[in-house]
Amino acid sequence: MPKVKTEKKTRIHNEVQKQGIVFNKDFGQHILKNPLVITTMLEKAALRATDVVLEIGPGTGNMTVRMLERAKKVIACEIDTRLAAELQKRVQGTPMQPKLQVLIGDFLKADLPFFDLCIANVPYQISSPLIFKLLLHRPLFRCAVLMFQREFAQRLVAKPGDKLYCRLSINTQLLARVDMLMKVGKNNFKPPPKVESSVVRLEPKNPPPPINFTEWDGLTRIAFLRKNKTLAATFKVNSVMEMLEKNYKLYRSLRNEPIEENFNMQEKVMGILEELGVSGSRARSMDIDEFMRLLLAFNSAGIHFN
Repeated sequence: MPKVKTEKKTRIHNEVQKQGIVFNKDFGQHILKNPLVITTMLEKAALRATDVVLEIGPGTGNMTVRMLERAKKVIACEIDTRLAAELQKRVQGTPMQPKLQVLIGDFLKADLPFFDLCIANVPYQISSPLIFKLLLHRPLFRCAVLMFQREFAQRLVAKPGDKLYCRLSINTQLLARVDMLMKVGKNNFKPPPKVESSVVRLEPKNPPPPINFTEWDGLTRIAFLRKNKTLAATFKVNSVMEMLEKNYKLYRSLRNEPIEENFNMQEKVMGILEELGVSGSRARSMDIDEFMRLLLAFNSAGIHFN
């Protein structure tokens, strides 16, 4: 019998193999090779000659070069020092060189400078934290056109009641308008990934919602822990009640306010849910306005989630 080849950790991109660059799957390195997809992404971003563009994971620079031709400046964030060097070499001695700034390192740990747009073929394994790093960045940018794994993109745009509606959906839609732009097949990349992709457009809400996102995130984390259960059942979980009671006592202590006699956190929480008429509601079918009212009611009662 022939030997079965084991899958390697790295794959070789044909165009840069001669230069000795081995692509690292741990970094999600799949290079977008179709110029039509790149053109469409730039058009959907409405890229202007005065724009500063942020790109995450530029790879060999196929999209970077196209943006440098149109934009005032491109800030490319690349974790792989070899690819960063190749990108700089690609524009060296051209009119594009002074317009390119390369940030070497982990995007999630980087201090981001000002930018107008973000256009990127995103490393899929950092998709979720990447979105919230962008949307919580200040000052606000105009829009982002990003390539994601298709199911992740579908979660971003899912509405209450949809099968894929989840905490990611509502947290993203709180902060931005999200639109699905197009599907992108595996054969548009080198090497081809194992999953299909989609491009989405994120437009941050300006002004942003008047809400503490850390509090909001804490509430939705609890509510979507079991999104098919009622809120009453979800909040009755011992660990949830213990956390809320600890936060409540700390809140009262910091304000030098005594704890009420016969205090019972479960009664307090259930009372709020019943007063708002959501004790029997399930997170999977609740929209942003319902969660906003719920958070306001909890916070007004001194119940906090961070």
